[in-house]
Formats: sequence, structure tokens, C-alpha cells
Amino acid sequence: MNATQTAAEVVVVDYGLGNLRSVTRGLERAGASVDIVEDPGAFSRADGIVLPGVGAFSEGMENAGPFRDALADAAADGTPLFGICLGMQMLLTTSEEAEHAGQGGAEGLDLIPGTNRRFTGDLKVPHMGWNELEVQRDHPLVEGVDGEYAYFVHSYYAEPEADHAVVATTDYDRDFPSIIADEAGNVFGTQFHPEKSGETGLRILQNFVEICAEA
Repeated sequence: MNATQTAAEVVVVDYGLGNLRSVTRGLERAGASVDIVEDPGAFSRADGIVLPGVGAFSEGMENAGPFRDALADAAADGTPLFGICLGMQMLLTTSEEAEHAGQGGAEGLDLIPGTNRRFTGDLKVPHMGWNELEVQRDHPLVEGVDGEYAYFVHSYYAEPEADHAVVATTDYDRDFPSIIADEAGNVFGTQFHPEKSGETGLRILQNFVEICAEA
């Protein structure tokens, strides 16, 4: 694909905690036309939505409150919704992070039922660095990335209620879900940062753009 071609119109949600510029550059390199948006009304005009995130779960959900209903409506309509790092964790029902930080409970988007758990034991937290992706089931997002390496920075990991929600796992003393998706397949997320994961990340972003173009 050359620089003049646009495969899909993608919006990146700006709720105050995202790594917006690097995500945008990665998506543009993957062939998308990208808008950073603060207006949930823009979702209906998009081929796909990206929910990035760096920071705490409770703050993320508080900031994303104005987008909650629009994200749920887009997901129900079949629009591809891609959560990255904290954005992926926000797709779940809840997280241990708020309780661990003494902030009480915090409700996630509940688009993929489950809980985010904190790494325990003698593991170094946060988990940081390059680790292998082991694909567990077919999904267009993971085409061509089984056995490749991606870049992680996180202290919590997703524990979906349904085994089928786990698309790929990564080993950090235990296998944890590194890519998840809902039953319909249009809501999904990566615990790692594809925009920081070299050619592996670019392939995932290209896969996402192709999903958006076909939706």
C-alpha cells in the first residue's frame, strides 16, 4: 500500500490518558486515515475505533465516562473496537488495581466480561520488555504473528470469564492473556503496545486496518 491510499477511517479516543501520537503514527503507517477525537459522536462515522491507554484503571474509567455509552453502542453495532494496554483492560468488567491502590471499586466497560489481576509472588512488577506471543485461536488480528515478540509494560493482566476470549497468551512465569476478544470478534485488545513493537506491532495494526476496511 502506498502513502496515498487509505484503507480505513479510524478514530483514536482522546480521554486524557492515551499515547496518542505514537498510536496515530503507527495506524497511519498501517494504511489508515486517523482522527484523534474527543467527541463520541465521531464514532458513528468511523470504520474502527482505538482506545489507547497509559495509567491507572480507575482514572481511565473516570476520564472515559463520557464515552461509555457510545463505545457500547459502537461495539453492539459491530464496529471494530481495539483497546491497547490500559485500553484493553478497560474493556473488561473490573480490575484489582483500584482496590490495590485504595481507591475502591471501579467499573470497566464490561464489553469482555472479566477481571484484571495484579501479578503476584516474586515477579518483578511492572512486567516490562519483549515477550513472545503464542496464538491460541484464530482471529484476524493475529494473522502472521504467532511466535513473534511484542513490547510490554504492565502490572496487571486480563482474566476473562470465557476461555474463548483468550486469543493469544504470553509467558511471564505463568501464561497470561496478551490478546483478548469478545464473542462476536469485533471488540478486542492487546496488553502490549503494538505501536512500540516493531514489525510485529505493525503487522497487528495492519491486520486491524484490514478488519476495519472489511467491517
